[in-house]
Amino acid sequence: APIDWSALFSRSARIIGAPDELARSVGLAAAAPGVVSFAGGMPDSGLFPTDAFRRVLNQVVREEGEALLQYYPVEGYPPLRAYLAAYLLRFGVEARPDEILIVNGSQQGFDLIARTLLDPGDFVAIEAPTYPRALQVFRSFGAQLLAVPWEATGPRVEALERLLERHAPKLFYCQPTAHNPTGLTIAPDTKRRLLAAAARHRVPIVEDGFDGSLYYGQRPSPPLKAADRGGLVLYIGTFSKILFPGLRLGWIVGPRPVLERLGAAKQLADFHTSALIQAAVHRFCERKLLDRHVARVAAEYGRRCALLLGALRRRMPPETRWTEPAGGFSLLLTLPPGLDAAALLPEALERGVAFTPGAPFFPDGGGERTLRLSFSSVPAARIDEGVRRLGDTIKAARGRSRGREREPRATVPVV
Repeated sequence: APIDWSALFSRSARIIGAPDELARSVGLAAAAPGVVSFAGGMPDSGLFPTDAFRRVLNQVVREEGEALLQYYPVEGYPPLRAYLAAYLLRFGVEARPDEILIVNGSQQGFDLIARTLLDPGDFVAIEAPTYPRALQVFRSFGAQLLAVPWEATGPRVEALERLLERHAPKLFYCQPTAHNPTGLTIAPDTKRRLLAAAARHRVPIVEDGFDGSLYYGQRPSPPLKAADRGGLVLYIGTFSKILFPGLRLGWIVGPRPVLERLGAAKQLADFHTSALIQAAVHRFCERKLLDRHVARVAAEYGRRCALLLGALRRRMPPETRWTEPAGGFSLLLTLPPGLDAAALLPEALERGVAFTPGAPFFPDGGGERTLRLSFSSVPAARIDEGVRRLGDTIKAARGRSRGREREPRATVPVV
């Protein structure tokens, strides 16, 4: 008989694999012809500057190919690290090139930080809701997650303080700018209070720094890292949202002693990030091509966000609520009482619209009434139709729910 590999999977593999089944099934259904999909939180590939990047890549291969196609230092391509040090100054983050480690996207950043700093049983404070892939990483290393609920201005600082006092977590993970799934940005005063609380309790912050260039309306306040004077914040950035996710190119900013350990862990995993890709991205950035691209896509994503918000106001039934993004690719919608987003999804797909159920974004359970709507990869001309289909689905389900509420309760005769 063939070997039962599933019986050999580690605890970590089981944690990593389970949520992927939902994502895979939603992705397959959303890709069906005619479906308007708000499920994919990714940039629109139709906006990619593919031709410009191909020209830059070809030039780099011709001029530096022999060196770049060899094994390379784990820290990264020095000109790119120098560029990032200057780039981050735009957002108030001061970092020397040797305080920047190049990684294979922000996802590897989470993995390296967890691998380097966490032991099984350690506590990690984390926002609720938050990015599910970060939850998976921390859980896969045996961390116990402590949920810090979001409110209008960001994570509830008083709740974080209580967790810091009671459990002394190893880390606090947060997304201060263009939070996924809500699209909200933490208010400046809340940022100051979060940083002060972490400093008092000597708890490092892992800041998932969605690029501040993709904002709609008022420019966001500087990242937590900009006000970090004690080396408390590990700041993770990525080119995935502002350029191409397929590059798998990101960075971690932090104190050198920490980066040295993170680099050692990275060497065990993959030796280094592609030097060829790093050099091509550096040249793309140095020629101001990234700045022009970001300005163009930020305007387009802002337009799609406005179209989505307008359609929701017109087409959603009463008691439906949603966040209004300050940046990013998505918003979080809360269904009327009595409805469950995961249970609603099959009917929505039948009507030709897809979304991501919200429960996986909540580390402590809950979120069943919520769903994420991502607008970045939906053609502008399809947004209103997609919202109409979603509104019809919610109204139909709400009607059935109210019908059940009105049904007379069975009575038991007294004997």
